[in-house]
Amino acid sequence: MTHEHHADRRSFLKTGAIASTALAAGATTLAKAAGGPTAGDVAILRFLSAVEQIEADLWLQYAELGGFQDSELPGLPTGGNAKYTAALNNLDADMSQYIHDNTDDEVSHHAFLNAFLAAIGATPVDLSPFATLTGSQATGANKTKKRLTNLMQLTVDTSWWTRYRSSAHNPDLDPTFVFPQVVPTLNTGHHTAIPRTDADTTDKNQIQAIANTAAFHFGFIEQGGTSLYPTLALRVTDPTVLRILLSIGPSETMHFQTWHDKAGNAFTPPNNVTFGGLNFNLSPSGEDLQPNLIMPEPCPFLDRKFPTVSIIRPVSTNPSIFGAVAAAQGFAADGLFIGQTSAFIATLHALAVAADAATRQC
Repeated sequence: MTHEHHADRRSFLKTGAIASTALAAGATTLAKAAGGPTAGDVAILRFLSAVEQIEADLWLQYAELGGFQDSELPGLPTGGNAKYTAALNNLDADMSQYIHDNTDDEVSHHAFLNAFLAAIGATPVDLSPFATLTGSQATGANKTKKRLTNLMQLTVDTSWWTRYRSSAHNPDLDPTFVFPQVVPTLNTGHHTAIPRTDADTTDKNQIQAIANTAAFHFGFIEQGGTSLYPTLALRVTDPTVLRILLSIGPSETMHFQTWHDKAGNAFTPPNNVTFGGLNFNLSPSGEDLQPNLIMPEPCPFLDRKFPTVSIIRPVSTNPSIFGAVAAAQGFAADGLFIGQTSAFIATLHALAVAADAATRQC
């Protein structure tokens, strides 16, 4: 992978800034219809449509290899990858069905948001021209299909695990606090969450490590949507657009709760393998780590003068803490865009900047 194609967080910021001003200005040219969505509302919907297309792209890769095989999803059935599917199902017998259903949900979110944008005279979002990445060549993958996202060089942030277990810290109030990684080895280097070729399926520890990586990646992706929808909802003006965000957002939370539960099974024998620098042979315990403590621990909210309360976090009014740009940066830091073009990075960054610039109008 060449240096210029490595789309990490810093390159996302640098490259994206080139196009952000122009696209954000373009969004404001859409005049507010009487009682209808504002330009800011449209910018939020367009960014969310882009995010949902990115999610649909990555989830379809998971579904091809490890999901329940039927014709409901585009490009399926592929037959799946038996050894990868078995490793996922070691974490929970219903993993394949959950992967299928999560994929179906993200596809529906993108399709709905684009249909609504078109219905109000706004421009839908289509990132498919940027689908240029080569995906898995393992049995079960659509080998010739080009992808938006890269699932084979991930650096997975597992701090969501400790963030939702912390009773003392909330990123909205403690933006500089560093939540510990529950699987530190996943957050260093590059790791594949899908078999790259059938060679990745021959060692049982390797394929289990890949499945475990996927499980924590599922949680990482869906915790982002869990925070993103309510955060952007605070910037919405139009009641119908607000209804859309308040209706789609909780489905992302349902996804996150499911994957939060399943990821913890990676610590249970015989799933707690070590392979290639990855170590799941951990024994997390205590309120900050214990696997079965998957409900959000009450934490400080709004002001520390109030009692702690169980909440989604972050849900920020400050884009420097969390918002559209921060969400896109998180995708980039995850490694999803390694190999992507600078034009793709600029497009996504511009959409994010426009969404963060939206303000609620009275």
